[in-house]
Amino acid sequence: MAKGAPYLFGRLAGKQFLKAKWMWQSVAGNENEAIKAEQAVGRDMAKVIEEQSQGSGSPEFQILLDNIAKPLAERVKNRNHHFEIKVLSSKNPTAFALPGGFIFIAPALIELTEKNSDELACVIGHEMAHVIRRHAIDRILSQKALSMASMATPTGRAVAPWLRSVGVQWLEKAYSREQEFEADVLGSRLAQVAGFDPRGALRMLERFRNLEGSSDPLGLSAYLSTHPPIDDRQQHIREQLRLDG
Repeated sequence: MAKGAPYLFGRLAGKQFLKAKWMWQSVAGNENEAIKAEQAVGRDMAKVIEEQSQGSGSPEFQILLDNIAKPLAERVKNRNHHFEIKVLSSKNPTAFALPGGFIFIAPALIELTEKNSDELACVIGHEMAHVIRRHAIDRILSQKALSMASMATPTGRAVAPWLRSVGVQWLEKAYSREQEFEADVLGSRLAQVAGFDPRGALRMLERFRNLEGSSDPLGLSAYLSTHPPIDDRQQHIREQLRLDG
């Protein structure tokens, strides 16, 4: 029985991603060189985000995020990883990471946590995990709109025009279910070893749940619709970190 066009397309897309990833790794070299290459890509993407952002966000929020991010970054095993946390001028309660450790968090998300350090530490840790586990760069490599040649040259110069065309909203979409679960757990563990309460991740997700079904003034429904169900994420965090409550 024929598999059908969707199956064949999926196979071709998968092969393209594997080829692009292989080409990238061939050019990027060893792990530390790959990190530097990802930083070049992320830096160019970050410029696009800042171009499209209206203002630089609240200085108060920036100080808060910097103070939380510092102990998290200090617990990352590979010291070649560097992280820059910036307040994204957006009305949606969102956060996302670019390759190389550039992380943007919207004021609406900070306000949703009521500036709770444990919850924000888990949010930042989650985004750091996407960088550490290479989810951020893999997502870029999976884009068919980017040519093999541009992806095989780790400078990021071809990525910025592409990001301008697809818009920042693309970055707010979730990764695969497995990658989101992995980032939840690693991010919560990173927060824990940095001295924060990993249950902050559970409370953060609970805040999202409480807003579901409301008038949704923050535009949260669109954000959550691309992520795994809250119950599944909470259960996975509890099981992996052996948390009660």
